[in-house]
Formats: sequence, structure tokens, C-alpha cells
Amino acid sequence: MGEHAARQAEAGTNAASHARITASVYSSHVPAIGAAIDLGKTGEPYWQPLFAGYEPSKQWMRENQPDVVFLVYNDHATSFDLGTIPTFAIGTAAEFEPADEGYGPRPVPKVMGHPELAAHIAQSVIQQDFDLTIVNNLKVDHGLTVPMNLLFGSPQTWPVKVIPFHVNVVQYPVPSGQRCFALGQAIRRAIESFDQPLKVQIWGTGGMSHQLQGPRAGLINQEWDNRFLDRLIAEPAALATLPHIDYVREAGSEGIELVMWLIARGAMADVAGGPAPHVAQRFYHVPASNTAVGHLILENP
Repeated sequence: MGEHAARQAEAGTNAASHARITASVYSSHVPAIGAAIDLGKTGEPYWQPLFAGYEPSKQWMRENQPDVVFLVYNDHATSFDLGTIPTFAIGTAAEFEPADEGYGPRPVPKVMGHPELAAHIAQSVIQQDFDLTIVNNLKVDHGLTVPMNLLFGSPQTWPVKVIPFHVNVVQYPVPSGQRCFALGQAIRRAIESFDQPLKVQIWGTGGMSHQLQGPRAGLINQEWDNRFLDRLIAEPAALATLPHIDYVREAGSEGIELVMWLIARGAMADVAGGPAPHVAQRFYHVPASNTAVGHLILENP
């Protein structure tokens, strides 16, 4: 038995003293949602139904608050431009400042990291043959902060530590759904081998169907989106085999962001032979700006 396998066996026999994934959370991260929050427009007729849809999830989060959120998102040419394009990058710093995306940094709290757990995940996942870029100086944009607002509101300080995990879904080639799904499984093994009794949630963000340019700009495919949610819950391994061209054809050029949801889904217990997750929340809304908004919370039993 190799060193990594031995650690996993030890984690299994001492589960109570190790970190565990309690739930996965999925949410769109539309920049206009952040602007609506920052400008006090959440109660306006256009925005009120969207924010109302997240109210049950905010209550759920108050009752099921984790110690750490492992948050999968994509940087929008803020920390990574076309000069450097990591496929997968993990933030290992103690804190992460909100980025200036052209209008000044959003008025949200600084994101506090968990360097010890992040370093452990990086070590474990790289030893499982996934090449990660380790980032010790990272500013986080709306891809990370908007989901935080939707689930935690607008507090003075965020109530949880966060490990940012960037995925390139902007510049092709981007990782396949199968690669992302397998990565989620490796992340679960890494978290469960960490020898502190932390409650961890893994979040997949981005999507759903949208296209921001070209003749199909404004495309939203509600039927496809809801079928994606159905399959993400019930048949994630089969969903992970979906080729890139299907995302682009059916969900628009930016719909490829949904492969990030497969990382979070791959980290759930049922993928490793455990019981099926409990659907604690499901919400879908169109439009928010030019985007379909999807949201799920899946609890590990």
C-alpha cells in the first residue's frame, strides 16, 4: 500500500478526527447580481424574484454553516490574463483581497483563507496526478464574491474561511467534464485525509446557459439547463461524459462554465459508493442580466 493510500485508510478509520465534506453548493455568479447588491437594487421588481429564491438557502446556511468553503470558480481576466492561463489553480494564502474589475473593488469583506488545509489539498491532489498551480498572491473577482453574497448576505466579515480554486473556462483548451469530475473525487480524498475535524463545503459556481457575444448573444436554454440539474443530481458520472461542443451548442459559449459544477459533484459521497445526497434546495430563474441562474444544495447524509 502506497503512502497516499495508507493515509486514506487511516482517514477512514479515524473519520471523526478528520475533515469531512458536509454538502456541495452550486450557484451562478453573474456580475450584474453583485452590482444589484452593491447599488441597493435587490428589492426592485426585476431583481426581487431572484434574491427571494436564495432566501431559503441563506437560512439553510445559517443552520449548516461550515468551517471552510472550497470554492470553485473562474477568474475573469483579473488575476490571470492571456499571459498566464493555469488550467487549475488553488489559492493557498491567508487572505484574498477583492479585485478591481474596472469599477473599483466591490465593497465586500476580505476573503480569509485556510493555508494549512489548502496546502494539504495541493499536496494530496498533485500526488494523485493532477497538476495544480499554487497561488500565494491572488485577488478574487465576482466569480467568487457573488456566490458568497447570495449564500451569506452582506456581513461585515465573511463567517467562513475560503479556499479559492480557479478553473480556466475562458480560453480554450479548457478541461473536460470527465477531468473535472475526477478532480472532485481527488479533492474529496484530500479533504477527508486532513487530520482536523473541519466541516467543509465544496461549491461549484458559474453558468448556467448564456452567451455574451456573436449572433447568439443572449441565448438562454431553460429546458437544457433544467435537464442538466436533473442529471447532476441523479446521474453525474454520465453527465460528466458530455463533450464540450454540447455545452456550446445548447448552453451558449459561456455555458462551458458548468464543468466547474462537476468538480463539486465529484466530491460527494455517493460517487465513492456512499448514499445518495439529499436535495436541500433547488432554484432556477431567468433572466439575470443575460444569464440563466441556477442553484442547488446537495447534502451528504
